[in-house]
Amino acid sequence: MTIKAILTDIEGTTSSIAFVFEVLFPYAKQHLPDYVRNCAKQDPQSALLQAVRDEAQEPYADVERVIAILAQWMADDVKATSLKALQGLVWQQGYASGEIKGHVYPDAVAALQAWQQQGYQLYVYSSGSVQAQKLIFGYSIAGDLTPLFSGYFDTTSGHKREADSYTRIAQAIGLPAEQILFLSDVVEELDAARASAMHTCGLARAQGVLAGHTTVVSFAEIDPAAF
Repeated sequence: MTIKAILTDIEGTTSSIAFVFEVLFPYAKQHLPDYVRNCAKQDPQSALLQAVRDEAQEPYADVERVIAILAQWMADDVKATSLKALQGLVWQQGYASGEIKGHVYPDAVAALQAWQQQGYQLYVYSSGSVQAQKLIFGYSIAGDLTPLFSGYFDTTSGHKREADSYTRIAQAIGLPAEQILFLSDVVEELDAARASAMHTCGLARAQGVLAGHTTVVSFAEIDPAAF
């Protein structure tokens, strides 16, 4: 079947891992505690904070305990949906103030623009929240790239190393999985996507091979028509 849609990961694929760990995570670590305190002050029944309590299975955690939970999740790189949502809100402030600019590789920008012009539907699937995804592309160093994308998916669709997540995404896109090409730098994610019948291509920007998958070092090497 001909590829009609391209689904891409962000971290390590379209964007530098260093940007996430050296810019985004430190910014969230610094600003999240005050954001949570202000959130609790403005809305004692905040659904955002209750989601943290629910996910941590600590329904009566006070505000400082919620902050401690979030700090531990960040330290352990836990893909908690409530943490990702709060990080996205904090990052939104940083992007809006100009303190943060989203990193996107120039080869990714050029390829995504070309693919959209060629008629491919473009989608994002990242463990970061949909909001965080829109921010990194909306406030990127290359300008606002959000018009390139037809949709965004995060862990509310399931975890990235589970085949069912990709099946759900294909259903949401409205195409057979066989018509979707998934791009990632993580072999377990590529394995899961392939198990759902998607085509796969691995990005290994520091060279190397993602076993069992076509592997490239740049978006410039990807020809969707070849899959």
